[in-house]
Amino acid sequence: MIKFYDIYRQDKHLHNVFIKELKKHFKKNDFILGDSVKKFENNFSKYTKSKFSVGCANGTDALYLAIKSLDLPENSEVIVPAMTWISTVLAIINNNLKPVLVDVDKKNSLILINEIKRKINSKTKVILPVNLYGSVVDIKEIKKLIDRKKIFIIEDSAQAHGGKDNYGNSIGKYSDMSCYSFYPGKNLGCYGDGGIITTNNKKFYQKLIKLRNLGAKKKHIHTEIGVNSRLDTVQATLLNLKLNSLDKLNLKRRNIANFYRMKIKNNKIILMEHSKNSVYHQFVILVRNRAKLIRHLKKNLIQYGIHYPLSINKLNCFVDLFKNQKFKNAEYIAKSCLSLPIDPNLARNDLKKICDVLNDY
Repeated sequence: MIKFYDIYRQDKHLHNVFIKELKKHFKKNDFILGDSVKKFENNFSKYTKSKFSVGCANGTDALYLAIKSLDLPENSEVIVPAMTWISTVLAIINNNLKPVLVDVDKKNSLILINEIKRKINSKTKVILPVNLYGSVVDIKEIKKLIDRKKIFIIEDSAQAHGGKDNYGNSIGKYSDMSCYSFYPGKNLGCYGDGGIITTNNKKFYQKLIKLRNLGAKKKHIHTEIGVNSRLDTVQATLLNLKLNSLDKLNLKRRNIANFYRMKIKNNKIILMEHSKNSVYHQFVILVRNRAKLIRHLKKNLIQYGIHYPLSINKLNCFVDLFKNQKFKNAEYIAKSCLSLPIDPNLARNDLKKICDVLNDY
C-alpha cells in the first residue's frame, strides 16, 4: 500500500527527543500555557516574520478568535470562498456574523479577487481568503480593492505553513491576522489539535491572549468574555521540534509536485495549478469519473484523499443559509477533485508507480 501520508515515518527520528522533553514537563507539572508554548509562539513569529503569535486549541478556534477580536456589530458581513473546509464558515457564524460566499478560480481553487469586488458593500467588515492546498492568495491585490475602507483581512492559512506569496513575502505581511491549524496531517502538525494566530498589530495581540484564556491575561482578572482555547505545552514542545524541519519537508513536497507535473500524461486528468511559492499541502487533480479512478487506485493499493467533496453552499447544515445560491467553479471542483499522495518521504519508485497507474487510467 502506498500511504497518503505517513506521519510516523516522517517523525520517528524525533520521538526519543520528544519523550525526553515530555519527562521534563511531567516533573515540572508544566502543561497549560507553559514555557514551551511561549517558546513556540516566539519561534513561529520569527519563522513567519510576524511580530506576534498567539497559540490556541485548534485551527477552527484560531479563526473564531481572530474574528472575535475585531468586536464587529452583529450581522456584519464576511466575504469567504465557496470552496474551503467548514471551519472557515463556522468561525463566522459562531461570531453572529453573516458569511458571504464568493466563487473560486477553476484552475487553482483560490478565491476570485474580481468577484470579491462585486460583493463588497457597507456591511462588509472582513475579507477571509483561504490559502487552499498550500497556494497563497494575492493579498496585495485584495488590499487594493479595499482602498481606504475599514475592512479587515484575515487569512485562513491552515494549509499553508511556510508558504509565501508571488512576491516572496511571508504570509501575513498584508493581512491583519493569519490563522493556522496544527492538525496532525498539516505540513506542520502536532499529535492532537492545535492552532495559532499571527499578527503585526499589538492591539489585536493583547486582545487575543486574553480571549483564548477565558478573558484573562492574569489568573482571576477577567476583562473580556473569552473562551478556553489554549495550545497545551505538550503539543507546543513537539511543534518546536518539528518547526526546524518544515522548510526541508516543504521542499520535498515541491519536488514531488514537479515530478507529478512532468510524469502524469493523461488527457482525462487535469492537474490543478498552484501559486508560485506553494507548499503543496495537497496535490489535487480533476477527473470526470472520480468513482472509476478511485476503484483503479484501490485496485493498485494507492491511497488518496478528497478535498473537499462538497462546496460550502452544498453542505447540509448550510442549505437554508445559502438557498438558491450557485457557485459553478467550486461545485465543479467538489465533484471532480482527488488528492494524490504528497507525503514528503515518498520513495521514487512509489511516485513512479502512482504516475504509471494514473497514466493507465
